[in-house]
Amino acid sequence: MYHRHLKRQRCMRGPRHGEGFGHDHERGHWGRRGHRHGGGLRRMFDHGDLKFVVLALIAEQPRHGYEIIKEIEHRVGGAYAPSPGVIYPLLTMLEEMGLAQLSASEGAKKLYAITEQGQAELASNKANVDALFARIASARETFSSGRSPQIVRAMENLKVALRLRMERGPLTEAQLQDVAAAIDAAAQAIERS
Repeated sequence: MYHRHLKRQRCMRGPRHGEGFGHDHERGHWGRRGHRHGGGLRRMFDHGDLKFVVLALIAEQPRHGYEIIKEIEHRVGGAYAPSPGVIYPLLTMLEEMGLAQLSASEGAKKLYAITEQGQAELASNKANVDALFARIASARETFSSGRSPQIVRAMENLKVALRLRMERGPLTEAQLQDVAAAIDAAAQAIERS
């Protein structure tokens, strides 16, 4: 009974972690995989959507895989970043389908550009592509009106630094005072901002 319940939950969620739309650098924060929609968490991209996003980005200008990841993350306002384990195989697939081509290579970096066939694929799916980029813009607006990615990152850095320091062993009285003073100074600076 328990196993059937888990299987049903997996089926209702759609593809498993990393299938079709990519995991997100193990970020489990709100909005990292998508954005809140109707009270639930909605996936940023449905199966096959990322292909059109990548095609549109390399249609704008040839890009490396890493640049594509960062551009998607930027356009979504930090709410989502596809993993390299999804983007690089997707670029290879687009190349094999004749939709993208290797434009140049700098060592391990491969620069991808769109082909005429890729342009035709984008044109024939223009309504879908436009809807995808509207959803991306909406996610950016929703996420940026909430918590700033820079602040979330800084908060996580502080948590990690504290945890790592505490794991190294007990603090002396002077160290305790220094840590508390640093946290208090940060809190006061934030209050003044």
